[in-house]
Amino acid sequence: MALDIGTSIRAIRKRKGITIPQLCEGTGLSKGFISNVENNKTSPSIATLETIANYLNVPVAYFLLSRSERMEIIRKDERKVKSSPSGGKIEYLTKEGPLRMMIAEMQPGSSTGENHSHEGKEVHLVLSGRLYIEFGEESAYVETGDTFAWNAIVPHVVKNVGDDVAVMLIAIYNDSDTPSIY
Repeated sequence: MALDIGTSIRAIRKRKGITIPQLCEGTGLSKGFISNVENNKTSPSIATLETIANYLNVPVAYFLLSRSERMEIIRKDERKVKSSPSGGKIEYLTKEGPLRMMIAEMQPGSSTGENHSHEGKEVHLVLSGRLYIEFGEESAYVETGDTFAWNAIVPHVVKNVGDDVAVMLIAIYNDSDTPSIY
């Protein structure tokens, strides 16, 4: 994993309207050293990086993140969408990773299927509709505005018992290497 610390420092410095002389004065570091760091010709020690981070008012950890670990934007027209045979669809709000978010639409009368289970923890927010949910031996009806959560390793079922399409915002956290079923 190649870190691009210098480029990150330069980008933050410029975004905040801070000049190299101001950064040097605020950190006590030389202009030549800052220039070498920003051009990735030298790597600062953790202590020096902490000094720079404090002056720029950003956490040191930000500079230690790879590009793939930083902010991710998925535009609406770039989202992956899966359709189900029952007419439902799942729109993915995140890419692969331990935390997945999606919007799921379920047609009236449709369900996730009996004894559905997989790795991870799930949280659901019912955006619209009325659902019947089962988790192990427990069951309940939920509707617009309600939330429910569970450990997905326990068999569970979600059924749309309303007359209209039900829509849910779903977050799934799975820190194992098992691929998500969604």
